[in-house]
Amino acid sequence: MRYEVIVIGAGMVGTSIAWHLQKNNSNVLLLDKKLPGSETSYGNAGLIQREAIHTHPFPRQLTEMIRVLPNQGTDIRYRIPAILRYHQALLQYWKYSTPASVKKIESEWQTLIEHCTSEHQTMIEASGADELITRDGWLQLHRSEETFKEAQVSAIDARNQGVEHNVLNLTELKAMEPSANFEGFVGAIHWKNSWQVSNPSSLVKAYAKNFQDMQGTIKESDVKEIVQDGEGWKVITDNDTYYSDKLVIAAGPWSNDLIRPLGYNLPLFPMRGYHQHFKVTEKNTINHSMFDMDKGFVMGPMQQGIRITTGAEMTTMNAPKNFGQLKTVLKLAKKILPLEDAVESEAWAGSRPCMPDMKPVIGPADKHDKLWFAFGHSHQGFTLGPMTGRLVEEMIHDKPTLVDLAPFSAQRFSN
Repeated sequence: MRYEVIVIGAGMVGTSIAWHLQKNNSNVLLLDKKLPGSETSYGNAGLIQREAIHTHPFPRQLTEMIRVLPNQGTDIRYRIPAILRYHQALLQYWKYSTPASVKKIESEWQTLIEHCTSEHQTMIEASGADELITRDGWLQLHRSEETFKEAQVSAIDARNQGVEHNVLNLTELKAMEPSANFEGFVGAIHWKNSWQVSNPSSLVKAYAKNFQDMQGTIKESDVKEIVQDGEGWKVITDNDTYYSDKLVIAAGPWSNDLIRPLGYNLPLFPMRGYHQHFKVTEKNTINHSMFDMDKGFVMGPMQQGIRITTGAEMTTMNAPKNFGQLKTVLKLAKKILPLEDAVESEAWAGSRPCMPDMKPVIGPADKHDKLWFAFGHSHQGFTLGPMTGRLVEEMIHDKPTLVDLAPFSAQRFSN
């Protein structure tokens, strides 16, 4: 059978693209080695982050670089083989992280973020997934008066971007989360119009089921080769061959492996995260996800239990798991919440696709017709999946796009 579009990648981004295309009368195949919601979209912190109007630049201040260097941090760790393998992308990341560059990058990034909740809402309603969503925000905890004051200034400025917040003192914070021990903290920012998702994997699966209800097709296959086939595409997998008029690569950190044989080599690099769940009791029940800003980890209420999610580890895709960062995080988390019984015997680990200029690639390929890219969303693929899906559908069907896509073009790395 021949499809109008094949979308490779069944995470939040790929599933959202397939959903939007099928909704607009395309005949779409969603193809990946695992079913929707089984990889990176399974393991995130479960937040749709309307407040995420700022990027995460490479550390440029000497004090910050010295802090990271011992490789014992809870927010960021690295492995030397990954530094060597991705050194060119990391050098670009450093260059893009000047204050002037970051200001421009964030102005472009914000055009995507401002639509994240409204675009999710469209898919949530269509998929009947509202029971997975809580719309009362999340808490950004601060241990340092300095970072807390900086956060308050930034939050006031964010109001101009439509971001709503409250500043909480310790008494107000304790009233919101009575089970938590906030000793050592000075206050919090309550980001009010960001959303919590009680099971990120289930939300992706709900979107995928709605895609199938619209007669979209999902296949679980490992892509072995992509070949231009006349005016269309042939995708050869481990168990079948599929044909389409158009092709979208949305395979997250695996995307470069798929497009490199076609002559593309974008500066994509992975950042790994870990999480583990703990059984909920009367003593550790929380109502909001809580981000320890100074230590860089998240504690969130999930269907599976209290999820503790680490910051980032710079490593290669196939490197063995290293639970050192998670173990350090858990020592801190257990001082805040009584976490006793782990749900899983081993923590989950997954990789997020990052670009050196902190923006995703969303747009057509320059060497082939009828080929589009949509990857590199860093930590915000879950947040920006539906928005990306809308934009890719608009491009493929020659519609005016909701935002200017020039800043997200793959060609920006051509030089």
